[in-house]
Amino acid sequence: HATRTMVAVTDASRRAEVLRVLDRYLVEVVERYELCPWARAAREGGELAIEIVWGAPRLEAWLAAAEALLARPTTRVAMVVAPELAITPAELRALRDRVAARLPGAGIAEFHPEAPLELASPARLVPFLRRAPDPLLQLVPLSLLDSVRAAPPVADRARQAQLLGGLDVTPARDVVARIAAANHRTVSAA
Repeated sequence: HATRTMVAVTDASRRAEVLRVLDRYLVEVVERYELCPWARAAREGGELAIEIVWGAPRLEAWLAAAEALLARPTTRVAMVVAPELAITPAELRALRDRVAARLPGAGIAEFHPEAPLELASPARLVPFLRRAPDPLLQLVPLSLLDSVRAAPPVADRARQAQLLGGLDVTPARDVVARIAAANHRTVSAA
């Protein structure tokens, strides 16, 4: 009985430490530099769901954790973290692709602690900004992404006149491109 209790305490403390470090990354990096426009709201609103998979989890373990998190009605952002997994960034991308093929209802991004810094373009910077403390997959229901990517509202008459007068001809960009461009400006300035 004492051995079981000690293992449970050890597992609980390991889990707590992984969550503590991840929370610091989310608050001190992602939220502080506004790398994700809905990160703070999801975390503070209880809409961030996290599961930890230990060791070198097989594809089925990633899928089971992801499906369980996405099944929660309050989940806007799900993260499956593998703190003990030794994996290269390319291997994690390949894993993301395999998970994505099985979960077509979610947008999935990989976060790896060893991504290089490349400032050549906003898109090249994204992996560096996803340097989470541990390898993880972030999942967002596509229905949420679709609502963010929805067409902008029809411009009112004053806005239409500005556009027709050539005062503002900036085309609307996809939310992913807008976030990447904003992050590139922030990091480049820093």
